[in-house]
Amino acid sequence: MQLTITNARRLMEAAFEANGYTAKEASAIADHLMDCELRGLGYAGLARAVAIIEHDRRCNLQRSPITTLRETPVSALVDGGDDLGYLVAMRATEIAIAKARNSGIAVVGASKTHFTGMYTYYLERITEVGFVGMIAGSGPSAVAPFGGTEPRFSTNPFAFGFPTENVPVIWDISTSSTTHAEVLLARRLGKPLPAGQGFDAQGGATTDPAKVLDGGAMAVWGGHRGSGLALSVQLLSMMVGQQNAHGTYSEPGDFGTFIMVVDPGLFGSAEAFREQVSAYAAEIRAARPLDPKTPVRVPFERSVQIREQTLAAGSIQVADAVVGALRTFAGADVTGR
Repeated sequence: MQLTITNARRLMEAAFEANGYTAKEASAIADHLMDCELRGLGYAGLARAVAIIEHDRRCNLQRSPITTLRETPVSALVDGGDDLGYLVAMRATEIAIAKARNSGIAVVGASKTHFTGMYTYYLERITEVGFVGMIAGSGPSAVAPFGGTEPRFSTNPFAFGFPTENVPVIWDISTSSTTHAEVLLARRLGKPLPAGQGFDAQGGATTDPAKVLDGGAMAVWGGHRGSGLALSVQLLSMMVGQQNAHGTYSEPGDFGTFIMVVDPGLFGSAEAFREQVSAYAAEIRAARPLDPKTPVRVPFERSVQIREQTLAAGSIQVADAVVGALRTFAGADVTGR
C-alpha cells in the first residue's frame, strides 16, 4: 500500500499514543522509524512499530522513568526503566554529546531497555555537532556463534560515525547474518529467509523465519571474524549493565548499549579533521571499480541518496498487513492514503 510520508508518520504516532506513549514520546519514536523508511529500510520502519507495540502488549510492561545511576564528568550509567530503547538510547546520546562538549570525550552505558533501533540515527546527531561516535549494543540470545547452531549472541549491532564537510561517514552493521526485524517481517509476510541465515531448534538449517524465532537461531555474520566481533559487543553490553545475556529473543528485553563520543578537537583542529575525512572519502570513491557500472561508495552515502529521493517522491510503499495492524492499534484509520 502506498502512503504519503505525512500519513505514515501520523499513523505511527497515533498507534503509539493509543498504546501508552505520550505525544512527545510517540513523535520521537516515529521520527526514528520514519527515518528508516525514508532510507529504504522498511523492516526497521512501520513494521518495527508493529513489533514494538505487540511486544509491549504481550509483556504488559510497566515503564519507569529513565534515570542516571552513576556519573562522572566523562561518563554516565543510565537505567532505562524497561522503557523503549528508542527513547533510552536517545537520552544516552544526548548525555554523551553534552559531556563531550564539556570534557572532549564521553562514555555512556544504558541497560534495562528493549529495541534500540538503528544506531545510524544516533550517530547522525553525534556527527552533526562535529564529534566522532561509536555505539555497540546487545540483548538476549538469538544468534549462533561460528561453528554452533544454538543462540549465544544477540544481533549485536556495532557502528562508527565520523563528521565530514557534507555527508558523514557512518558504518552501521549487525553482527548477525540478518536482523531480528527482518526475520520478524518475513514471518509476518509469510516469506522465506535466504539460505544460510538461520537454524531451527534442532540445529538444522532452515529458511523458515518461524522456526528461527521458535527456539532456533540466526547465523552469525562474517564467520569466525564476525563471531569474535559479536562476542566483543556482547561483553561491552555486559559491562554497562546488561544482565540477561543468556535469555532468549522470544520477548526481547534487557538490552545493553555502549556509546562513546569524542571531540576530534582533543587531538588538533576539528575543522582540519573534517576536511581530512572528506578528502579521504573522495579518494575512496575515486578508486577503480571492479564493475565500471558500479562506482565505489562510502558507507551511508546511499542511505542519504535514498532518503532524498523518498522525500522528493513524498510517499512510501508499506505492506498491507503492516498498515492494517497499525490501524488496529491506533483504533481508527487516521491516514487515508
